[in-house]
Amino acid sequence: MSWLAVGAAVRHPSFRQGVNDMLGPAVGVGAWGLVTGVAMVKSGMSVPMALLMSLLVYAGSAQLAVIPLLAAGAPLWVVWLTAACVNLRFVIFSSMWRTYFQPLPLRQRLTIGYFSGDVIFVAFMKRFPEPRPGPGQVPYFWGAASVNWAAWQIPSIAGILLAHAIPLSWGLGFAGVLALLGILLSLLFDRATWLATGVAATAAIAAFALPLKLNILVAIAAAVAAGLMMEAVERRRRGVAPGHGDGAP
Repeated sequence: MSWLAVGAAVRHPSFRQGVNDMLGPAVGVGAWGLVTGVAMVKSGMSVPMALLMSLLVYAGSAQLAVIPLLAAGAPLWVVWLTAACVNLRFVIFSSMWRTYFQPLPLRQRLTIGYFSGDVIFVAFMKRFPEPRPGPGQVPYFWGAASVNWAAWQIPSIAGILLAHAIPLSWGLGFAGVLALLGILLSLLFDRATWLATGVAATAAIAAFALPLKLNILVAIAAAVAAGLMMEAVERRRRGVAPGHGDGAP
């Protein structure tokens, strides 16, 4: 984006709307970022590497998933596969965002891909339920994304730099769980997400005995499969219904 385009987006009313919609979830995102920053250093990762991971990866669930694998000395392919599986949901997000952002230049779409997130996706879809491009969509995304990025990176970097000064007695792990639960509940907005969550929880418990926390992979694969199945059924239902309404046999 050029500086003129950035200035126009910031001045747009939808930018402020995106900022306002993310102020509430930002508290949970910040707590999650702080816990992740501390966990990276406590697991043995160096401060420069943790900072690099926070800025480049920018995916809290993937970071938390691979940290115990790195600490346990898991094979690199397991680490990469776990991170890829955790982020498979962004394939679904991208397929739904494609209708809104497809007209944008490739560089801008790649930038949007980096700054996208779960909570941003939910807020965006609530504001723009109709799958077609609109004038306020890009400014709204950048308003939400700017708050989400700052809410993650500032506490995460603080956790990395202050990890050795923060005692475990503070119970940050429990605070992180509460933050994740709050964010998770905000993402459960339809039958498909509830079903995928239930399937993931059941699969994680059933495969708990697997080594290297591979039950996480099993849970993610089961949840993605359930979500894709529900999406396919919903698309088929929507495709059949208009045909019957038009008098088709």
